Amino acid sequence: MKKILAVLTVPLLLSANQLHAQGCVAIRSTGTVCTKPDATTDGLQGWQINTTYRYFRSFRHFVGTEEQKERLEKNTEVINWSSNLDLAVVRHFNRRWSLAMNLPIISNVRSSLYEHGGNSAKNARHKTRSFGLGDIRFTGYYWLFDPAKSPNANVQVGLGIKLPTGDYKYEDFFVKNDTTKILGPLDQSIQLGDGGTGLTTEINAYYNFSKVISVYGSFFYLFNPREQNGVSTGRGSPVSATAIAYGSSVMSVPDQYMVRAGANFTVSRFSASAGMRMECVPSEDLIGGSSGFRRPGYVISAEPGLSYNFKKFSAFATVPVALKRDRTQSYADKQRTKITGVYAQGDAAFADYSINLGCSFRL
Repeated sequence: MKKILAVLTVPLLLSANQLHAQGCVAIRSTGTVCTKPDATTDGLQGWQINTTYRYFRSFRHFVGTEEQKERLEKNTEVINWSSNLDLAVVRHFNRRWSLAMNLPIISNVRSSLYEHGGNSAKNARHKTRSFGLGDIRFTGYYWLFDPAKSPNANVQVGLGIKLPTGDYKYEDFFVKNDTTKILGPLDQSIQLGDGGTGLTTEINAYYNFSKVISVYGSFFYLFNPREQNGVSTGRGSPVSATAIAYGSSVMSVPDQYMVRAGANFTVSRFSASAGMRMECVPSEDLIGGSSGFRRPGYVISAEPGLSYNFKKFSAFATVPVALKRDRTQSYADKQRTKITGVYAQGDAAFADYSINLGCSFRL
């Protein structure tokens, strides 16, 4: 299979983003990678077009690893529907060097009661929406070993920059009652960007035991040095004294990372994969401060996948299914615990699974 580049929802997932099955834990899409990222040995220069689509619906609330099942029973759950289309243009300079630009287009819908009339009010459930361009990323990639001399195993490293092109101040109306609507910034989980200029690092590796069996692994980390983006968490209303006291009155600009590993089983042009995937927003950044509002947490998923390779065209699908969801203690939670002496930990909504579809075309 020709080289397929790991691309950034998200994130994703990332991916929004993305980068993307995190729900209220605002992991931006980090895209998805073809599960067999072989380095090409033909040495041809040229262009490659990658597209990745990711969808999830989050609705299960967790505090730590404990699900708050009463939210579904009482119909007070928050529901996020997230769709992310990631378009990537890759320029191959030779067998080892390439440059990619990732452009995410994001559509989010959020349904809740507490942001509008309140969890105890009748007919209080309403929706807020966001749509538009996410944070663009530019990344340079390099294969550590000459693919012509090491066709069965290689390691690729990537270094990039994420630009704050996504609207991180996106607003919509919050319905307080039949006669009152308030215009304000949306929840962090459905903002189109995070407001920070970030540094991205990647490692992608594979090893072919035979023409049939191979293994793969990838690691992605986004460093966001900016501590806060200045956007109020009041949703158009004044923030509470509690939020100010514990440092959650404005939105944080968090780091995020993703780890994937698994095996491929290939017969002719068809490949099936079985792997694991972890996506995370840490409670503290590696560079810069960590104050401000964020919902840190992680998802560990089983990730089955299928792919098919034509001569210059590849298509794939993966469906990560959540095995463990953990809404960890945030910086604000830690401050509240320290000030009050009472352990505090907020909740977040997660999805059961996400759907990732993609294709790659080499010109």
